[in-house]
Amino acid sequence: MELNRKSYQGVWNIVRFNWPFYVVAGIVILLVIGIAGYFSGLIFYFLLAAALAALGGMLVSLVVSHYIYDRSSLYDFGWLDGLDFQKAGSALTVNAGFDETTEILQHKFPFLRFAMADFYDPRLHTEPSIERARKIYPPKPEVLKVYTSDLPYGDQQFDIIFVLLSAHEIRNPKERILFFLELKRVLREGGKIIVMEHLRDLPNFLAYTIGFFHFHSHAAWIKCFELAELKLEREEKQTVFISLFILTKK
Repeated sequence: MELNRKSYQGVWNIVRFNWPFYVVAGIVILLVIGIAGYFSGLIFYFLLAAALAALGGMLVSLVVSHYIYDRSSLYDFGWLDGLDFQKAGSALTVNAGFDETTEILQHKFPFLRFAMADFYDPRLHTEPSIERARKIYPPKPEVLKVYTSDLPYGDQQFDIIFVLLSAHEIRNPKERILFFLELKRVLREGGKIIVMEHLRDLPNFLAYTIGFFHFHSHAAWIKCFELAELKLEREEKQTVFISLFILTKK
């Protein structure tokens, strides 16, 4: 992954990783428009409106994604500047099959020693787009394959743990809790776990319609953190579509 992101890299990655969806959606929209031509009156306008609504929804989701991943300051990580990392020495980034942030973080925090982990397991995390992403951007040799319930690190090994736009791929709530318990175990006293996620909320529904079901609700995240005995030190929005949770040990 290039350190200097291209102007449309984020939205283009989304299209490449999810191209079967866009192909099928495009064919269905064209079929509906074609079928509408055989009708007149109310049925014609209903089918045409349905096709245009589907097309509009798809375009809105791409425009929003372009704003989030290409136009906002999300990947500048300026929102981390208020956190005191100067005394930290070790960091862990945990991803789910596709890592587009570690290299940027390494450049921003050159004094940190980074370890990289990938918990993607196709038997448990069944999102097809991840497999396509891995073919386009194969994991680096230094990325360690891990299991969510058994991280191969020592107790209190890391000062900072980054879990950015990846933990939502853990669909099973129990697995998600075990994962955060493991993160707590390998986090040093006074350390921070930084979680960044879309939420299953109104802004993401308006942006992605039924696609927002791929995310978890705010209540689900808070419950997960509580059951993992982690303290929510800070919560804020990085754009209206992205939530940031900063966690510490209780």
